[in-house]
Amino acid sequence: MYEHIKVINNNHGLAWIFLDRPQIYNAFNDEMMDEISSALKYLENNTEVKVLAITGNGKAFASGADIESLQKMTQFDALFPKMQDLYNQIYKFTKPTIAAVNGYALGGGLELAIACDIRVCSTNSKFSLPECKLGVIPGAGGTQRLVKILGEAKVKELVFLGRVIIAEEALRLGLVTDVVELERLEEKVQELFEVIIQRGPLALRLAKTAINLSDDISLEVGLMIENLSQAYLFGTEDKKEGVNAYLEKRKPNFQGK
Repeated sequence: MYEHIKVINNNHGLAWIFLDRPQIYNAFNDEMMDEISSALKYLENNTEVKVLAITGNGKAFASGADIESLQKMTQFDALFPKMQDLYNQIYKFTKPTIAAVNGYALGGGLELAIACDIRVCSTNSKFSLPECKLGVIPGAGGTQRLVKILGEAKVKELVFLGRVIIAEEALRLGLVTDVVELERLEEKVQELFEVIIQRGPLALRLAKTAINLSDDISLEVGLMIENLSQAYLFGTEDKKEGVNAYLEKRKPNFQGK
């Protein structure tokens, strides 16, 4: 079905998208981005999918834009950026997303990781934003989303110098939440999934929406969104089930209702 990615859905709630151009470190071209977008739409509408993980095949998570594709891009292409649109789609994906970074996350690869909700990486992972070396800038969230995670000064250092962050520093800076050996990366994602799946799906969806909007609105409006979301959840079957399960000392059986 796909040429540049692999989609695995085990029907147990955790779906995977594997970037699959290992010979060029999973660099993006238009076809690959179209395939990811299509897969996202399918997984969004699949009620069996509760959590989405994204990783790469081979030695890299993703190395950003294919240089040959970048060479052909015009000002018009840059004005309507496909990669930025794709990462916005990932950022707004209604279910929790996990970036499992295995190796290099360069340029658009780093920007892909920060479009996900949670990031874990292997000990051999390296992160950088080298775009200025090519006379361009990060164009898919590197100057915006990354500032919210690392702060303005650190992002300027990364963009201006093109410095590489190794896994341990990424953990210290809060770029990732866990660092594990490469062979344990998928196991770590499974562990996170097992925790997330015990949360109410409606609560997760509304919490993600409120958090994503928090930087774009005033505190007063944000608190109102939080309050209205809470009021809605108090009327759901999931809220009743969650409270009853806690009192009865059992695991909840959420139905998303």
